[in-house]
Amino acid sequence: MTAPETPIFPATLFDYNGVLVDDEAVHLAAFRDTLAPYGITLSDEDYVDRYLGFDDRGAFAAIFADAGRPLEPDAIERLVEEKRPHYLSRAAENLPTFPGAAELVRRRAAAGPVAIVSGAPRDETLLGPPVLDVRAHSEQGTRPGDTRPCNPTRKGTALGIERLARTLGPHKARMALVIEDSLAGVQAAKAAGLACAAVAHSYPTAALEKAGADLVVPTLQALTDDLLRDAFRRIHG
Repeated sequence: MTAPETPIFPATLFDYNGVLVDDEAVHLAAFRDTLAPYGITLSDEDYVDRYLGFDDRGAFAAIFADAGRPLEPDAIERLVEEKRPHYLSRAAENLPTFPGAAELVRRRAAAGPVAIVSGAPRDETLLGPPVLDVRAHSEQGTRPGDTRPCNPTRKGTALGIERLARTLGPHKARMALVIEDSLAGVQAAKAAGLACAAVAHSYPTAALEKAGADLVVPTLQALTDDLLRDAFRRIHG
């Protein structure tokens, strides 16, 4: 008699920026393009240390507040729209992806539904799946308007659970795995009651563990099925 296969997470919610696509340099360049006419410079260190966890709206609000020039909401929206063509034109020329990203999406899709959950605008996240050649294996979990009223990562995760529940039922949806790279993303996943695997693309392992990640790996290629099965048993029994 064949032994039953060890259960594994029935669905996966992938963060986009910093997990599947290595586009932080593209975003930084687009922020600099947008900020230059306003006389604001943005260092590599400040971007990583202070603004990496924000969506565009939060980043612009924080950048201008730190510069002593707090903005009204309509001014923030204008900056977001000004940045978008800078990002899209740069990403169209070169959108780096992380090694193992496409293969991991395909493996997780074989185990159950896969969605991209991101606070990034939809036209930005639509660029990644064709580059990775995974359009048939993933769906867009959120739209820009879905995430505006509050923390976009947290709300996007909640929306991802709702959509999975329609396919899998509420119980299995709550057993989904979130794959993140940021401290804010890990915290949002844990606040939603989901298991979270973090990849140390953007933050050190110790910081991701402190944020609450159930599993931290150095690269996507290290996130093997055996490791995921072990994590599933540990978390869900």
